[in-house]
Amino acid sequence: MSLRLDDQLCFALYSAQRAVTSAYGPLLAPLGLTYPQYLVMLVLWEEGEASVKHLGERLALDSGTLTPLVKRLEAQGLVQKARSTEDERVVVVSLTSAGKRLKKKAEGVPKALVCAMGDGMPDLVRLRDALKELARVARSADTCGAAESE
Repeated sequence: MSLRLDDQLCFALYSAQRAVTSAYGPLLAPLGLTYPQYLVMLVLWEEGEASVKHLGERLALDSGTLTPLVKRLEAQGLVQKARSTEDERVVVVSLTSAGKRLKKKAEGVPKALVCAMGDGMPDLVRLRDALKELARVARSADTCGAAESE
């Protein structure tokens, strides 16, 4: 593989990620959410509540990134934080009633995104599954003789 930018897998993924994230912007604006906040809300809508550690694991975010996201969602009245009753070191994030109501408004976002992407749902599902597999493989990959230096 060459060192041409257009030949790089990393750049194709980076460029696609930026474009898809941008496509979410107009869909999330009416909800008052940024894309990273939307991801946090997706986990909470799915699970009801989650520790900050679990949110970080699900979203592949470190606490330095996640903590301000949760604080902004809390300031918007969408989530609340509390110490776990089993282990006070654990902070649990849960939905408020406003956060639960927002789920109904957000239900059209995935369909609107698919529509914005040209309505190729079967292709998008295959792409999503391929990207999940790529991420799985990349997490366990060895470096195959990292970049050779002189």
